[in-house]
Amino acid sequence: MALHESDAATQRMVGTETALQDWLRALEATTSIESKPGRLLGDVIAEQAAIHGDAPALLSAHETFTYRRLSERANRYARWALRQNLVPGETVCLLMPNRPDYIAVWLGITAVGGVVSLLNTQLRGTALAHCVDLVAPKHVIVGAELLDELPSAVAYLKCHPKIWSHGRGEFLRIDQAIEQLSGAPLTAAERPDVTTAERALNIYTSGTTGLPKAANISHHRLLLWSYWFAGLMNTAPTDRMYDCLPMYHSIGGVVAVGSLLVRGGSVFIRDKFSASEFWSDIHDWDCTLFQYIGELCRYLLNAPEHTLEVAHRLRLCCGNGLRADVWQKFQDRFHIPRILEFYASTEGNVSLYNVEGKVGAIGRVPAFLSHRSPLVLVKFDAATGQPARDADGFCTRCSVDEIGEALGRMPSGGKDGGVEFEGYTAREDSERKIVRNVFEQGDAWYRTGDLMRRDTNGFFYFVDRIGDTFRWKGENVSTSEVADAIMSFPGVTEATVYGVAVAGTEGAAGMAALVGDSAIDLAALRRHLSRRLPSYARPLFLRIQASIAVTATFKHTKLDLMREGFDPASTTDAIYFDDPSQHAYIRVDAALHARIVSGEQRL
Repeated sequence: MALHESDAATQRMVGTETALQDWLRALEATTSIESKPGRLLGDVIAEQAAIHGDAPALLSAHETFTYRRLSERANRYARWALRQNLVPGETVCLLMPNRPDYIAVWLGITAVGGVVSLLNTQLRGTALAHCVDLVAPKHVIVGAELLDELPSAVAYLKCHPKIWSHGRGEFLRIDQAIEQLSGAPLTAAERPDVTTAERALNIYTSGTTGLPKAANISHHRLLLWSYWFAGLMNTAPTDRMYDCLPMYHSIGGVVAVGSLLVRGGSVFIRDKFSASEFWSDIHDWDCTLFQYIGELCRYLLNAPEHTLEVAHRLRLCCGNGLRADVWQKFQDRFHIPRILEFYASTEGNVSLYNVEGKVGAIGRVPAFLSHRSPLVLVKFDAATGQPARDADGFCTRCSVDEIGEALGRMPSGGKDGGVEFEGYTAREDSERKIVRNVFEQGDAWYRTGDLMRRDTNGFFYFVDRIGDTFRWKGENVSTSEVADAIMSFPGVTEATVYGVAVAGTEGAAGMAALVGDSAIDLAALRRHLSRRLPSYARPLFLRIQASIAVTATFKHTKLDLMREGFDPASTTDAIYFDDPSQHAYIRVDAALHARIVSGEQRL
C-alpha cells in the first residue's frame, strides 16, 4: 500500500513538473510577438520555408504543399489581391472545402492587408447570404465542389461581390489567374504596411441568439493561437498533425495548422471526419498529433475495433469537449499517451488549459498566470438571463463548486491586466457580449455565455450554455435561426426549438415543437429544412402540438418540453424522428425510443 501511494505521489509530481514546462514553453513561444508588430504569420512561414524548403508543410489525399510551395502560393494570392486593387481593410469571402490551398489563400490576401471571411461550407440559401452581406466583400472565392450550392444564396444577396471559382465553373478562375503571377517574396514597394494589430480574418460564430455573427480576428490573435499551442504541445519538425475539423473554424483552420507551421512541422488535412478511415489515415500518414472535438472521440470509441487503432505514433491529442465518461476509455483503448483538453472560443477573451490531464476538467489557471487570464465565475440569474446583482448592484463571485457564468476581464475601464475582446463586425453584437460595473464602477467584462464550476484545486468544469444556443456534432446551433426556417414553411403557425439530451451523445440534439393550421406535410418540411439549414442544425425530433405554452410576455416556455424530450410516454402529442436510413420523419413509438436511448438506432 505504501508503495502504491508513493508511486501515485511520484506520478503527480512528474505531472506537475511536465505541466510547468508546458506553461513555460507557451509563454516563451509568445514573447516575441509584441516586439515585432510587422511580422505576420505568413512571414513566419516564409522563414520556415528558408529552413525547411522541400519538407512537407500541408498534405492531403489530393495535393501536398512543401514549405517552399506554400510560401510561393501565398505570394501569388497576395499579388492577385494587389491586382484587384484590394486595399487594406477590404474583404474577400472564402467558401472552400478543407484543402492545403485554403490556407494559402488567406495567408496571401491578409499579407497585403485584405480581410478574409471564412464562410461555413454547410450553409445554404438565406443563411449563407446573410454571412456574405454581413461583411460586404469585394470578392467571393468559391471552391468548385460548392458552385452548385451558390445560386441558393446569390438570389438573396444584397451586396454585389465579384465571384471567383477555384477549380472549375463559369466564373473567373482564380486558380488560373494566380498561375500568371510570381511566387517570389513581395518587395517592400508591393507590400502595404500591415501590422499585427490589424484585422486578418472574420470567423463566424452563432453566439447565443440569432443568425451567425462575424468575429474579428487580428494578425496578433493568429500568431498568439499558433505559438501558444505550439508551446503547449511542444511541436517540432518531426511532428505531423491530423486535422479533419472544418477549416472555417478557428481550431481546424488556425490552431491545428499554425501550431505546426510555426515550428517546421506538417499537417495532414482531411476534407471531413470518417470513423471507419481514421486509424488508417493516422497510420498511413504517420501522424503524431490529433486535433479533436469530443464528439469525434465518442464516434471512434463506439466504432468497431480497427486493426490499426493502436498501431500509431500519436503522442498527444489536443482539443475540447471531451466528456469525462469518454475520456479514460478513449485514452486506454487507443493507447493515447496524453490528452490536452482546453476551453476557448473564437471571439472570446477567456481560455483554460488542462495540461495536467485531469479527467473531465477543461483546465485551470495557475497562480503565476492569473494576471494574464483574469477569469471569474459569477452567480447567474436564470430568470433574467444575466449575471445576478446584489443590493449594491454588483455581481457576486461563486464559491467552490458553485455554478456560475464565466466572465473574462477586459483591459478597458478595469484594473491592470485583462484580455482584449476584438468583437464582431457589428458594434451592437459586440456590446451584447460585454457586461459592465461587475465588481466596481467602470469595469468591463466579456460574457462567455457558459456556465462552469471550479473545484477546490482550481480546475474548471463546463456545465452548460446559457440562452438559446445548444451544441450538436461539434457545432453551435441557434434555436432562433432554426425556428425562423421552420416558420417560413407554409402551414406552420408557431414553432419553438430546443436541445434535448440523448444518452451516449455529446451536446444536445435539436427538437422542435410545431403548431400548424392544418396537417403538416412532414416530407415537404424535411426537404425545406434541408435547403435552409446545415445538417447539424436540422431538428432531429419534431413534436406536433395544438398550442405552445407561453409566459406573460409571450415567450415560449421550454423547460417542460426539454424535460419530456422525445419520449412518447411523456405526452399524447405525436413525436417524429428524422431517420437517416429512410430520409424521412417517422413516428416515435416505445420501441424506437428504446433503440435511440440504447444507441442501437443511428442518429
